[in-house]
Amino acid sequence: MEINGEYTFDAPRDIVWNAVRDPDVLGSILPGGEGIEEVGENEYVGNLKIKVGPVQGKFKGNIALSNINEPESYDIAVDGKGAPGFVKATGDLKLSEQGDKTHMLYAGKAQVGGRIASVGQRLVESAAKSIIRQSLEGLNAYCVAQVAAQNAPPPPPEPVAAPTTPNATPTPPPSARPNIPPPPAYTPPTQTELMVNVARDIAKESPEIAFAAGAVALLVLQFFLRLLRGKK
Repeated sequence: MEINGEYTFDAPRDIVWNAVRDPDVLGSILPGGEGIEEVGENEYVGNLKIKVGPVQGKFKGNIALSNINEPESYDIAVDGKGAPGFVKATGDLKLSEQGDKTHMLYAGKAQVGGRIASVGQRLVESAAKSIIRQSLEGLNAYCVAQVAAQNAPPPPPEPVAAPTTPNATPTPPPSARPNIPPPPAYTPPTQTELMVNVARDIAKESPEIAFAAGAVALLVLQFFLRLLRGKK
């Protein structure tokens, strides 16, 4: 399975580069992600909870970066295993400046096996593309927040209290200008939102798969309605 694409971030390259190298950032924006931990030089371990069709479960993956050319590119290798099966992937990403924006090119190959492969390559590819899209949108939201924080005006200086004299009523200091609130933090989608987004993307790329999934959902709904009628 081959996955490649491009994305334009609304932030300069240095901010995007720092974000794609920060495990805390990647762990927070990855849909279904449950944290990424640095275990060695350019080596990480992460957990991902996914659902593709009838197959769901957790993957634990080892991630290694190589051929790092700061702040332009690096290669990545992923080896993940879990109850749904396994995935082995290699790829690379490249960042180029476009004024105050950053353009990313990414390409990779993945091998999937186990129960997750039983749902069909087309469905797996559509789900993978959806998760990548959601991750990049989350990463862009984080980078935009970093730009806003850098461009925010500094807080006003602390007011200097006027000297007081005995029996004099102290003069209250002038009110300080209210601080500008920090940009809102990016909140990754919940597992339910992730599933809905993946299903929506699959419907765009594979209408026949979406139709089949809808038919199954309708049958399940009818089954539960019968149960409810039986309890009345």
